[in-house]
Amino acid sequence: MSDLPPRLPMRTWLAVCSRLFAMQGAFNYETMIGNGIAFAMEPALRRLPGGPRGPAYAAALGRHSGYFNAHPYLASVAVGALMRAELDGVPAAQIERFRVAAAGPLGSVGDRLVWAGWLPLCSASALLAFGLGASPLLVLLLFLTLYNVMHVGLRIWGLHTGWVHGLRVARALDVWILRRAPAHMGRATALVAGVALPVAAHGIIGPGRALLGVVLGGVAVSAATVTALRGKAEGWQIAILVLLGFTLAGVVR
Repeated sequence: MSDLPPRLPMRTWLAVCSRLFAMQGAFNYETMIGNGIAFAMEPALRRLPGGPRGPAYAAALGRHSGYFNAHPYLASVAVGALMRAELDGVPAAQIERFRVAAAGPLGSVGDRLVWAGWLPLCSASALLAFGLGASPLLVLLLFLTLYNVMHVGLRIWGLHTGWVHGLRVARALDVWILRRAPAHMGRATALVAGVALPVAAHGIIGPGRALLGVVLGGVAVSAATVTALRGKAEGWQIAILVLLGFTLAGVVR
């Protein structure tokens, strides 16, 4: 593999980037997101010798349609690295070893960073905004904006990183945001949620005390539910349900 990646036309990059967001469209339990990986890479694979009707194109597309299970956002790292490997003419056996080795780390790191870190933090931040008096529409826009900064950024960064480093991308993944950020996000989520929950409850109760019993009862039920779901539900699922409940209560009120 050469140190410098080959050049691709801008229209090819745009096609690959847009397909990253449809990577889970063909998700199934036999190949997981393997079909999505091949679909995202396909515009670049057309530049293999012989073009889209050549044997190299058919072999590469079939190879990458196989089983691959990783976090859908960080899977863009694999897309970039595998595109580079195919266009550099790396042997198929070496490419297959990379596919097997990369899936697990890209899955576990992505789960900790996004599902267990960024998503609960965005939910708690939106809940705090609701408690401070933001309208339901503003709460929704805040959540979507915060979440998609990480979402879109990870996909584009991963594609670029994989393409630049190819099959040697493991060294490039030793960055702070992947190693340290999940732990810091967990602490930040606990802090923001600790402030947001009482503020949001006060926002629902308002200046009067007519709803005090209902809110306290809801808190008790919620605490019992969270305890019962321990080990059965992910933190992001609980965070989304809490945010949804407060938002609906604000709309009804």
